[in-house]
Amino acid sequence: MRENIHPAYPTSKVHCACGATWETRSTGGDLHLDICSNCHPFFTGKQKLIDTQGRIDRFQKKYANSPKVPPKKAKAAAEKKPAAKSDKKPKKPKAEA
Repeated sequence: MRENIHPAYPTSKVHCACGATWETRSTGGDLHLDICSNCHPFFTGKQKLIDTQGRIDRFQKKYANSPKVPPKKAKAAAEKKPAAKSDKKPKKPKAEA
């Protein structure tokens, strides 16, 4: 194998916006993150809504008074009596030639 082709891989510190800090190894030096596993909603189970230009409020206002969808009329269809038999004669099978 060739020697001296790999970059340096020193220990570096990772800093998150939430305040979490830990050490790892990286070729790029220290890392500064906006979100990590300590503050990400997927890992914490908490949802943080970031409202961009009032879009969430605008959506909630728009659909707050929307009409309710009526339930399906399955009960009414079940209560109907089966259709009366028609006076049509049943079709005879075709004769074989």
